[in-house]
Amino acid sequence: MGRKTLSDDVIPVVAERFKALSEPARLHLLRALMRGERTVNELVETTGFGQANVSKHLQVLHAHGFVRRRKTGLFVHYALADREVVKLCDTMSSRVGAPTTDPLD
Repeated sequence: MGRKTLSDDVIPVVAERFKALSEPARLHLLRALMRGERTVNELVETTGFGQANVSKHLQVLHAHGFVRRRKTGLFVHYALADREVVKLCDTMSSRVGAPTTDPLD
């Protein structure tokens, strides 16, 4: 896939997606989902967050396309939308503490 430019049309959408990732609790949920599909109850157990909090954050992640969900009976199962979510998190994690020089130089 080629590199896309940040057009005027896409900038607000990209900003909203990054805003959705600006909440640490959502990153904890994504990390838990990197280990595989989980129900809300499993995510509550894994993260230690309350059920209402987990559900609220999953709703935001779903609305922005970071996670997918499927319902079986009374349970809703969540999973990462695709491998691009992992790549994005890996890219940002690798930049933490990195030199602030311009990578395009």
